[in-house]
Amino acid sequence: MSDFKQTPVKHGLPDLSKSMIWMLSFGFLGVQTAFALQSSQMSRIFQTLGADPHSLGWFFILPPLFGMIVQPIVGHFSDRTWMPKLGGRRLPYLIYGTVIAVLVMIFLPNSGSLGLSVTSALLFGALMIALLDVSSNMAMQPFKMMVGDMVNDKQKSYAYGIQSFLSNTGAVIATILPFVFAAVGLSNVAAKGEVPQTVVVAFYLGAALLVFTSTLTIMKVKEYDPETYARYHGISTDANKEKANWFTLLKEAPKAFWTVSLVQFFCWFAFQYLWTYSAGAIAENVWGTTDAASAGYQAAGNWFGVLSAVQSVAAVACSYVLAKIPAERNKQGYFATLLLGAIGFASVFFVTNQYALVVSYILVGIAWAGILTYPLTIVTNALSGKHMGTYLGLFNGSICMPQIVASLVSFALFPLLGSHQGSMFLVAAVALLLGAFSVFVIKETHQ
Repeated sequence: MSDFKQTPVKHGLPDLSKSMIWMLSFGFLGVQTAFALQSSQMSRIFQTLGADPHSLGWFFILPPLFGMIVQPIVGHFSDRTWMPKLGGRRLPYLIYGTVIAVLVMIFLPNSGSLGLSVTSALLFGALMIALLDVSSNMAMQPFKMMVGDMVNDKQKSYAYGIQSFLSNTGAVIATILPFVFAAVGLSNVAAKGEVPQTVVVAFYLGAALLVFTSTLTIMKVKEYDPETYARYHGISTDANKEKANWFTLLKEAPKAFWTVSLVQFFCWFAFQYLWTYSAGAIAENVWGTTDAASAGYQAAGNWFGVLSAVQSVAAVACSYVLAKIPAERNKQGYFATLLLGAIGFASVFFVTNQYALVVSYILVGIAWAGILTYPLTIVTNALSGKHMGTYLGLFNGSICMPQIVASLVSFALFPLLGSHQGSMFLVAAVALLLGAFSVFVIKETHQ
């Protein structure tokens, strides 16, 4: 292929052209748009369908729970897959995941328009969320794995920086779509129990974007056949066919796997509180209300949408910078982004001016860029290529488990802190600060 600069050496991945590195991850834009639409609109959809707001927290456990289950399974089986007619090893799972996700994105926002009772509509919506979690995770994992499969250590930081850029661009698109559609005249209100057209059409457009970006990746990327893969990674062609007990693999995982997982725990613990408590904390600190039915609270909710876009734009800009930092500076960059993020989290507790919060969320966005760029770079550098997909699927537990733990701990921690949502940002800041200093425990290795 003309996109590969061939190398005569038998062991070691060749350089890829920048266009190929972009194509390896381009579908990530659509997948992350789907994820962001789900996370940003899930609460709104379920409350519209008639869910009790006090029970919404349990729905936020579903995404990390399904991610922790699905991604190791996709990794395990894709390591053993070779289907050239469907793209190779990882791309078949992208195809399956995309098809299911698109169907769910059409049905989910219409859960209240199918003539179902409130209970049935909620159950149908919960089923759609579960399927969207499964399919989105199935579609997302191949992009992480293909970088590990095909990109050498020298270019890997750049490649995961591109994924971070595309991920945050997708989040910006998902965040602003309902506002844009409302501005051009689509209805932002609907009959009781039905979802407004601004949200419904946003999901339709997100589904179309997922199809377009994933199709482009599928058409442009040619995965290495098993023999070429084995030669570039210095392993036997039968290495990935060996039975792989997950507990054994975890026991034999490189030290970087576990030290980065420690950093991940603190980071994702912190961000779970960002998603859960931002609107309430902003309403309390800036608008002086805790009444979810008040105009001030709804204004705070709208402002959080704006701040989410600010965070994503900051992360996009930071990802571009991080992609240019030399690989030997990974730890310094990782530490700096998390430290700035901790400052941003802490400031949310103190700031009472809505515009000053823009600075807070810019700092949070810088941390988000670091979290999306560095962990996979460091971990894949330490892996040999044997059971790559399974290891990356298992590593996803370092993302999912802290979110579940944070949600469960919050039921005791929140009342302990006086039921003040802003106080949860101080907890998140301490967690992210611990994550920043945990970076120095990491010892980078290369296979």
